[in-house]
Amino acid sequence: MTMKAARLYAAGDIRVEEIDRPGPLEAGWVRLRVTAAGICGSDLHNFRTGQWISRSPSIAGHEFAGVVTELGEGVFGFSVGDTVVADSRFWCGQCPACLSGRQNVCVNLGFVGEVCDGGFAEETVIPARLLVKHEPWLEPSVAAMAEPLAVALHAVRKQALPSGEPVLMVGCGPIGGLAALLLSRLHDGPLLVADRNISRAALVAEVTGAVIVDLDKGAISAALGAGVLRHVLDATGNIAVVKTVLDLLGGGGSLALVGITHGRIDLDPNELVEREIALLGCHAFKDELPDAVAMLPDLAEALTRLIDREIGVEDVPSAYAWLLGGEVTGLKTIIRFGDR
Repeated sequence: MTMKAARLYAAGDIRVEEIDRPGPLEAGWVRLRVTAAGICGSDLHNFRTGQWISRSPSIAGHEFAGVVTELGEGVFGFSVGDTVVADSRFWCGQCPACLSGRQNVCVNLGFVGEVCDGGFAEETVIPARLLVKHEPWLEPSVAAMAEPLAVALHAVRKQALPSGEPVLMVGCGPIGGLAALLLSRLHDGPLLVADRNISRAALVAEVTGAVIVDLDKGAISAALGAGVLRHVLDATGNIAVVKTVLDLLGGGGSLALVGITHGRIDLDPNELVEREIALLGCHAFKDELPDAVAMLPDLAEALTRLIDREIGVEDVPSAYAWLLGGEVTGLKTIIRFGDR
């Protein structure tokens, strides 16, 4: 039997093809009928640059939900019919990072959709260790947002904001918007958001209750009154934005970076030392995926409002084009399989 799949061949070359379904399962692996998959900024980055292409062709997609249809030898804890989401991280389990519980910085880390086929297909196979069950009544489009929600949750937790402190979320794309949503629920201080895409910023502000600001001291002071901005989370990866934000921070603050960056920044470390600014890198997630899945029911309504559109797998190439062109007002484009 065959299936439709979106496969990345090289930078700029993604094709929707009719291919054979995956063959017999390896021990410890599970077969899934994919129900929904999200297009991630890193999917677009890999398509544009080819930076992480390690096998060609490879079925793209690491944010997806599905239904278990077959269990490989030695798989326990799952049954046919279970509704699940996939962990995106393909870690080795043997290096010092993995053994210390830091699989997100595994020295051999790869990602589903790159080192193995991903979820932009009607069916996929994946190690059972990468699956987390979700409530069967959840909409697949909401379930497929568990992985980026875990990324956002990791960044929010790593920054560890002091109670009552203002925080600025820069970038209202998928990760920034989800981080803002989490901050609106988990943090008790004023929430500001900034994005050059006015429609996206407005949507995030509407869903989270955040205040939209420009990246200048006057606008931030007007929004905070007597408050001081000491904490920023950047999801843009834009070098100019990062430099601007560093200049805006009050002493004793922190800047958490979760965006994929292009280029390098000219940074005087004395700025960090003398103003006691903590610069934090946030990569994927550590152990937050089960927690993110547990949050889905309470966040389902808000997450649904953040979806830009639902498409079929045949629309993936055109979706990449409009996403790279910035032709979106919502946060997340979801590929649906079956009825939608």
